[in-house]
Amino acid sequence: MKLRPLHDRVIVKRLEQETKTASGIVIPDNAAEKPDQGEVLAVGPGKRNDKGELNPMNVKVGDRVLFSKYGGQPVKVDGEELLSMREDDLFAVVEK
Repeated sequence: MKLRPLHDRVIVKRLEQETKTASGIVIPDNAAEKPDQGEVLAVGPGKRNDKGELNPMNVKVGDRVLFSKYGGQPVKVDGEELLSMREDDLFAVVEK
């Protein structure tokens, strides 16, 4: 199934968090925090301003983004949990 977000929505897949600390301690799954980084899988066309003009999105498919640990609306697609969120809910794009 393909998703096509509407307006200023983006579909994000959470990236897996490291399960080992820098000192080598292994963190069990039930103690690990939710990841706050993800990869953008789909982007809506953008939001319209007061004049009806379309404001382009600042993120694109493939971008690695930062967001709140509890942000976004969880959506299951083909057994995979994704997040639907507004572009305003994203904090930053991680540059490589």
